[in-house]
Amino acid sequence: MLKTFLAFSTLLFIFLLFTCKENPPIITDIDPKIGGVGEIVSISGENFGSEQGMSYITIAGQEPTLSSYLQWSNTLIRVRIPEFGDAGLVYVYRNGRKSNPVLFSNRDNIPQSTQATRRTGPVIDEIRPKSAPIGSLISIRGSGFGTNAENGGVFFTWSAEDSAQITMKAMESRFGDEKWANEEIRVHVPDGAISGNLEIHTPQGNSLPIYFSVTDKPGFKTFKDKRSYLVSYSVNIKVQDAFAPNTLYVWVPEPSRSASQPNIQLLSRNSDPIAENYRGTSLFQLKDVVSGANIGINLSYVVDVYSVETNIRLRDVSQRNSMTDTLIQETSLLPVDKVQRLVETIVGRERNPYLKANKIYDWILDTIAIQTEPLYNDVENVLEQKKADSYSASLLFCTLLRGAGIPSLPIAGVLVDRFRETILHYWAEFWIEGFGWVPVDVSLGAGLAPENFNLPQDVRAWYFGNIDSQRIAFSYGQNSLSPMDPYGRRVIRNPDYALQDFWEEAVGAIQSYSSLWSDIAITGVYAQ
Repeated sequence: MLKTFLAFSTLLFIFLLFTCKENPPIITDIDPKIGGVGEIVSISGENFGSEQGMSYITIAGQEPTLSSYLQWSNTLIRVRIPEFGDAGLVYVYRNGRKSNPVLFSNRDNIPQSTQATRRTGPVIDEIRPKSAPIGSLISIRGSGFGTNAENGGVFFTWSAEDSAQITMKAMESRFGDEKWANEEIRVHVPDGAISGNLEIHTPQGNSLPIYFSVTDKPGFKTFKDKRSYLVSYSVNIKVQDAFAPNTLYVWVPEPSRSASQPNIQLLSRNSDPIAENYRGTSLFQLKDVVSGANIGINLSYVVDVYSVETNIRLRDVSQRNSMTDTLIQETSLLPVDKVQRLVETIVGRERNPYLKANKIYDWILDTIAIQTEPLYNDVENVLEQKKADSYSASLLFCTLLRGAGIPSLPIAGVLVDRFRETILHYWAEFWIEGFGWVPVDVSLGAGLAPENFNLPQDVRAWYFGNIDSQRIAFSYGQNSLSPMDPYGRRVIRNPDYALQDFWEEAVGAIQSYSSLWSDIAITGVYAQ
């Protein structure tokens, strides 16, 4: 009897031992890597288990309902996509163990490249319409476009005063209704585009150019004074107390692409992100950091920046606005609802959006004391104290513009002086239908430039509608990021060279760490 009991105990111990050491699930691929709610995603890998049981998956922290699972085997899971945010990580959970993450995103946001199973070179059959103003939505039909833009895109003709005509990529949409599919692309005519050739670029090749006409412009822009900046910056992480399992996510802003900053080239980085160019950031994942670890993330870019001079025909400015309503709505930084009466007082009966913006600009310069020392006041404090810095002045300007029904964006970045020193700085843009974005720098309009900075003679007049090339932009508007884990501990920084919700996210057993974000360093400047 004793021998039987000992044998049973031994078998039970061996079973429990192997159960405890069960290999965690491993995801090797998901297909597709982008998709929409209700569509089916296939997750391939190992150690999922022969049946689901109590196992489950999450996408951006959201767990599908039981009825959403169509197949569960040890190497394949097929499930309908639940509602989730713009992008997030996919995990498989089995017996309390979590798989490695794989990034998945909605179609409107493509944070990393995907590989299509079949590709052909792009062929454009037609463009509808064949001519349209800046900001208009056009449809490009054909074949071989692929399932997403990857590292390519739709390129329009663009021209600078000091260079030959080149093509410019349609920037990430601020409208919200663009599309990329294998046989149709919908894209808005980008700010800065002119009549000329349109092309589609994909990893499999470029389409033949087709002429596209940009029409009905109520004025024109001149791009000049090109400067190419060699930009370097870094993040240093020192871990005081941590043990596995854990993950530290670091969201590092990238220089922003725009009509005045059209060419951005990555020169070097010491590690690869898990998501690149996602809403203007690169997402780095530091897995299972240990106590005493010292981890650096270093990046270097070449950024081409042009000055912009605008010439508006006031009689041709439209009161219409095709821009998405989100760019006239209230946000955490722009309390539009609290300034409506003030806006009515400032603009009076004016209906022309350009003249409305000019009235608001003049009111701020005549009423608010703008200073160079950082204040970081919110808009309500600015109106109460009548004091602002470049950060709060740009927020106030955009808030009042939105209150007047004019789409606007605060911009964050740095100014670069004659000796390559940088200083945090904030400015703004507002939208004119058919024309595009109009730049405004309220604090430089007040003459408050850093020492050793080149200013035009009439700064007040010039910085409404024009902008210099002695700056680098890192974010247009508030950069709303999607957390990687619903239980992550996120780090919010004071206003910096980008306006983003958070900069770091700690998940798991990271008890304490410190992070040092470097200043933006200019290691070279080339002017034309």
